[in-house]
Amino acid sequence: MNLPHAYDETPDGAPGEALEELLAWVRRRAWSDTDELRCAEPGHPDGHVCRTAPEGEAAFDALRRALVEQYGRARSLARDGAVDPSVTDLTGLPLLAPFGDGVVGMRGWSHGGRWIGLGAVRGPLGVRPVLLVAEGRGAAAGLPEGSTWLGGVLAATGRSPGAPRHAVDWAAVEARLGTALPVDYKQLAEVFGEGAFDGYLRLYVPTSGGRGADLAGNAIRLAEHVRVHGGRLWEPYEVYPAPGGLLPWGDTEQADTFYWLTEGRDPDRWPIVAVEDDYDSWVRFDGTITEFLYRLLTDRHHPFSTARYFDRHWFESYGEEDGEPDRESGLRG
Repeated sequence: MNLPHAYDETPDGAPGEALEELLAWVRRRAWSDTDELRCAEPGHPDGHVCRTAPEGEAAFDALRRALVEQYGRARSLARDGAVDPSVTDLTGLPLLAPFGDGVVGMRGWSHGGRWIGLGAVRGPLGVRPVLLVAEGRGAAAGLPEGSTWLGGVLAATGRSPGAPRHAVDWAAVEARLGTALPVDYKQLAEVFGEGAFDGYLRLYVPTSGGRGADLAGNAIRLAEHVRVHGGRLWEPYEVYPAPGGLLPWGDTEQADTFYWLTEGRDPDRWPIVAVEDDYDSWVRFDGTITEFLYRLLTDRHHPFSTARYFDRHWFESYGEEDGEPDRESGLRG
């Protein structure tokens, strides 16, 4: 990552090279398939690694802004010594656990199945800034043993994992888009087809003639709109097919829109970026579409949660031979 010019040197004299070294330290540990996290700090449990962050307000803020640029908006887990009581394993608790009641402040980013944290903690020598990477939730965390995120979505909505309901010529779709698509999305689209989770989040899938919520058609129309009218509305991101651009995969009845951020060559590692209807509040989620949906359906603290409103969940099919959806299954919580 090339740091912006403003990060080359802070007023406290922290050079850009020092920031690059810290960011490289984070990147090496941020994916769950990299090295095991074993902290060298005396008395600290396994499952994380931490180190002292830069001293000085300007240097610390430069690192915070660099992490925001790389990993998106952070979640505030603790501030002025008060821990957010809603924090769970799903929303950043592993970043707080190593420090007990010594946490003064902490921000957290979810990435690649792990958590990245930047904050301040109190120790024998006083308060010090800290940077850490901690284990997140594994691919089957919170699910029955041997299950997957897709299996969790199926279980949460009461859908049978039987034969695919929605046949798709993926080679043709990917050729039309000019990119491969995440494997779990293709499985999801084949099993569920066109429709909406809890009658709320509409899933884009390839459809005949590009009708309705057609994945490729929506992406192509969005790209054409940006070409003609400009992409200011989507800043600070660009829109696909720009390199690393946003590729839409769903929306809600409240005009929230969900995208893949098509960065990197492996679509199975594309982050998800969501924005509310004002196009001013962007949320990044470093995980797959099926993990995102499972958490949306089951985690009351998910930023787009339906678990806050429904005790049971369903998928409302559009144009499928499933009959009418069981609307009474969405009991108010």
